[in-house]
Parts: sequence; structure tokens; C-alpha cells
Amino acid sequence: MVKELQLRVTLKEEEYDNILITKSAQALDIDKEDITGVKVLRKSIDARKPKIIINYKVAVYIREVLPKTSDYKFDYKDVSKAKPVHIIGFGPAGMYAALRCIELGFKPIVLERGKNVKDRRRDLKAINQDHFVNEDSNYCFGEGGAGTYSDGKLYTRSLKRGDVRRIFENLVFHGATDQILVDAHPHIGTNKLPKVVQNIRETILKHGGEIYFETRVTDFTIKNNKIQAIQLQNGEEMTANRVILATGHSARDIFYLLHKKEIALEAKSFAMGVRVEHPQHIIDSIQYHCSGPRHELLPAASYSLVQQVNERGVYSFCMCPGGFIVPAATANGEVVVNGMSPSKRNNLYANSGIVVEIDVNRDLPKYEQFGPLKGLEYQKNLERMAFTAGGRSQVAPAQRLTDFVEGRLSVDLNPSSYQPGLNSAPLHSLLPKFLGSRLRKGFSAFGQKMKGYYTHEANVVGVESRTSSPVCIPRNDDLEHPQIKGLYPCGEGGGYAGGIVSAAMDGERCAEAAIKGL
Repeated sequence: MVKELQLRVTLKEEEYDNILITKSAQALDIDKEDITGVKVLRKSIDARKPKIIINYKVAVYIREVLPKTSDYKFDYKDVSKAKPVHIIGFGPAGMYAALRCIELGFKPIVLERGKNVKDRRRDLKAINQDHFVNEDSNYCFGEGGAGTYSDGKLYTRSLKRGDVRRIFENLVFHGATDQILVDAHPHIGTNKLPKVVQNIRETILKHGGEIYFETRVTDFTIKNNKIQAIQLQNGEEMTANRVILATGHSARDIFYLLHKKEIALEAKSFAMGVRVEHPQHIIDSIQYHCSGPRHELLPAASYSLVQQVNERGVYSFCMCPGGFIVPAATANGEVVVNGMSPSKRNNLYANSGIVVEIDVNRDLPKYEQFGPLKGLEYQKNLERMAFTAGGRSQVAPAQRLTDFVEGRLSVDLNPSSYQPGLNSAPLHSLLPKFLGSRLRKGFSAFGQKMKGYYTHEANVVGVESRTSSPVCIPRNDDLEHPQIKGLYPCGEGGGYAGGIVSAAMDGERCAEAAIKGL
């Protein structure tokens, strides 16, 4: 017999051995000896009150063997001689599209402009230490995409777009901890993601798929509005009639290419702002109601904040407790910041993007000349401003939070996790008024919601500009571009995802769509 229960456990109780068995026996009014095992289905922390509670959803096995393996099975076939599907980009969308192709009996041929995870590390070091950006290998481009060197956050609201559990189980199958199946806000950690990504690559190659790194797509051969071939930077041409375009939200050259070829694009609303960094102990003290170090059983505290300011949402994005701020530029001459965390989230700082919604049809009148690329051009201008304000390197412009809100240049800055370094700059006046004024009001409101959040011990760092794609590549109900047969826009770059899980689900859907009639 198996019974599902909701259990509430205090921090003190959490310290006891076999507390879930004890609690389950009490709830079911049975002897503990009758319980053969307890499987945790979901775990979350309720820290709204000083007495912190850990909520568990569990399956209690009564005189029945606890299963050791998952119900999920992944039937990967030998596709070495199967019909091909070309996939451009090897981020979450491209990886899961390739895996799904193999399950369905088709051969994925993956073209990735960046390097594999091992070789990619040298280019990340060059950004941090030498301030040089390899435009094909950086925090956005390379094996695993932007997700590889990120927090690996797996929380998603896209529950109707696919089987979220299946995405998680596949990550576990490829080496992620099964804790992601349990946590209410799961993450893998930037230190563990590269191995998971490498394992996915090995699965694809083992079953007959092909992956080509350092292979940039520069053009498409199109006849009678149908994909015929892919042109590569090295001059080669690959015949292709099914192309899944999973290039990510930062592949601007692809947007320019499609626009030049008069392939339909649409401007898409997105968000931009800054990244704020606090000492982690401040966020812990606010969220856990503690004056000293947090309890050893509690993870580094996070937060989620939102405020309406002058008819636009100002909100936290990609919050990284115990994490680092990283340089996420994809070209020299721009500064972009993002956040990541190791699996233990044990760094001294907490950082989060704080961004403002941008309605491209109402908020960018000066950029109308760029048509569907107007949001992209706005994005680029802010990144160039940050490059100049930082000192024309990967050093980022920054202010103390209180100085940013109160409109004064910071005499000095707080220590930071951002390796290239910070330069004091008047971000409050450098950012467009549309963004800067809303951010300042938003931070003031956040200080009221989280007492202690508004502090001179926090830095505001610019700019957080790559939250999502500013361009949508349209597709019809069959997930195919309405103008170009055989082209399947996919994931974040197409405008159809907003994170690892939603991109992975979209990759699977595009694979299923692309093989029809093949």
C-alpha cells in the first residue's frame, strides 16, 4: 500500500534521524515498523514567520518495497543511418531537440558556433581576466548555451507546454542530482551543469547523431520558399530540408541574416535593467528572521519581488543566492551582466537582475526605423553605454544602491563577486529615463517590502539586458515559419521560451513537428 501525505517539519525536528518515517507513522496512526520507506515527492520552505517550517509531500510505502528506479524510460535508438534533421544551436532547446529526434528514429545533425564545455572555459577566463570576448565562445555561446554557465535554475511556469517532469528526469538520467525532482525551486549549479551537458553530448554521439562545434551558420539557401541548404562560415554547404533554429536570444547575426533575406521577423517585448548584489547574510537575515548566521539546514535565501511603476512592471529576474555576477557580453565593445551560482550556493553574495518591462510598440518611438529589430538596437545601445561607462573594457559601471536611488555618484563601491571589476558611474543618469526612473522607484518599493533590502551595502551593476529575445521569429500552428518551409524557429531565440526547462520542452516539440512527413 502507498499513501501520499503532506507533512510539516520544524527546523528542530529536521535534525532528527528518520523524522519523515516518525511523522508519517503518527499521521497514519500505524507502527513505524510497518513503513518500508518514504519517498519525498516535493519539498519547500515556509519562512514567512519566524518559526520556519519545511513542507513535505511524501509517498509512504506500507509493507511494500520502495522502487529504486524511475518510471521514466528513454528509448534512444541507433539513428546513424536514419533521415537527418539539422539543428542549429546546442543550448537546452537544441540538445533536447536532438535527444527527441533520436527517440523518434531520426538523425540529429547539430551545428554549434561555440566550443565544447572544456575548451569553452579558456574563453570564459579570457573575458574575466583579459577583458577579451570571443564572439563565438563566451557565457552565451558554446556547448549547452547560456544555461551551462548559469545557476541552472529549473523553475518554470510553462506547465502546459510539455512534460516538465520528463525534462527533469532526463537531466537526472544524464547525471543531475535527483534532488531536482523534489525541490520546489530546483537548480543544478554551474559547477555540475557542464558534466550533465557533456553526458547529453555523449548520448547523442553514441546513438548516431552528429555534433559539429566551432561551426557557425552564415546563410541559408532557399528556393521556392523552402530550405534547401545551410551555408557555413568555412565555405562549406550542407544540404538540409528540415532545420530547427535554436540559436538563443543573443545570436544577433541570425536575426540580421533573416532580416536581410526579407524573412519575416517581429519585434517582441522584453525587459532590461541592472543587476543588484547584496551580501548574502543580509538577504538571509531578512528572509529567515535571524540576526546571525542562518541555520545550517537552510539554503542561502532568495527573493522574488515585483512592483508596478508608471504602468510597467519592475521585477527581480534570475535571482542567484550565494552566487556570482558574470560578464555575459557576446562581442567586444559591450558590457552585459548576468548571474550564476554553484550547486551549494555558498558564495558570500546574492545577486539578482532587476528589470523593467519594455513594450516595443509603445516605448521605443526613436527606434521605429529599425522595424522588427528596434528592440535589439535599443538593447545594443545600452550595452555600448555600459562599455563606455565602465572604462571601455569588461569592467562594469556600478553604484551603491542608495546612491543610485538618491541620484548621486558613489565615492566608492562595495566589494563584489564580479571578476572583471567595477567602476563607479552615475547609472541613475546614464540609463534612459524610461528605465532609470522606474528602477529607482522600484528599489524604493522593494525596500518597503523587504526591510533591510534598501542599503548602502548593496551595489547596482549595469546592464542586465539579455533577459529574453527582443525579436520573435514567427511560426504557424505546425511550429514552422509561415513563409519558409522546413524552418522551425525554436526556444529562446525564436521567442518561445524563457529558461532552461521551457526551452527544452520547446526543443522536443519542434523535433516532433520537424519529422512529420520526412
